[in-house]
Amino acid sequence: MKLALVDINNKKLSDLTLNKDVFGVDVRKDILQRVVSWQLAKKRSGNHQTKEIGDVSGTTKKPFRQKGTGNARQGSLRSPHMRGGAVIFGPHKRDHSYSLPKKIRQLGMKCALSSKMADENLIILDEAKLTSNKTKDLLALLKSNGWESALLVTGSDVDVKLGQAASNIANLDVLPQQGVNVYSILRRDKLILTKDAVHHLEARLSS
Repeated sequence: MKLALVDINNKKLSDLTLNKDVFGVDVRKDILQRVVSWQLAKKRSGNHQTKEIGDVSGTTKKPFRQKGTGNARQGSLRSPHMRGGAVIFGPHKRDHSYSLPKKIRQLGMKCALSSKMADENLIILDEAKLTSNKTKDLLALLKSNGWESALLVTGSDVDVKLGQAASNIANLDVLPQQGVNVYSILRRDKLILTKDAVHHLEARLSS
C-alpha cells in the first residue's frame, strides 16, 4: 500500500509504503464500538455521590407529635420523602473502568487507521513543525489544506510552536505518537500522521 508523503503545505514529496496489516484490514464496527466504549468508561470520573439516611446530618427528634395533628405519622426529618432528607438507592462513588483484551485493543486501532485510509482521510506528513506559533497562521494553513477537523499525530514530542498555535483551535487535536487512540482518531474527519508516527504505529501493532 502506498500513500503520498506531503509537507506541511500539502505538497507531495514522494510516496510512502504502508503496512497493509495495519492500514488495510477489514473495518469491523463492532470492534470499534467495543474499544470506544472501553475508553469512555475509563474516562468517567465516577465521583457521583448521594447521601443515605445514615449520612444525612440532622436531629433524631420526631418532626411533630404522633397523634392529634391530623397529619400522617412521621418518624424522622431525615427520611427520603422530607425536604433535605436521604436519597434511596442513589449513585455512589465507583470505578467505571473494566478490562479489555490486548488483541481487541490492537484490532480496534487497526480498524480505526484502516477506516481513515479507506475513506481517503489519511494524510502522511514528512514532519509537523511550524515557523510561527500564531493561531491565525495555523488556522489559515489548515483551511487552505482542507484539514479543518483533524487529529495530528506527531513524533515522540510535539513541536513547541505547533502546540502553542493549536491550543485554541476547537476542531484540531495534537497528540504525540505514544498518545494516539481509537476515540481520538474517530472523532475527527482527517487523520494526519507524521512519518515517524507511521513507523511507530507499524512497530507497535505488528508485534
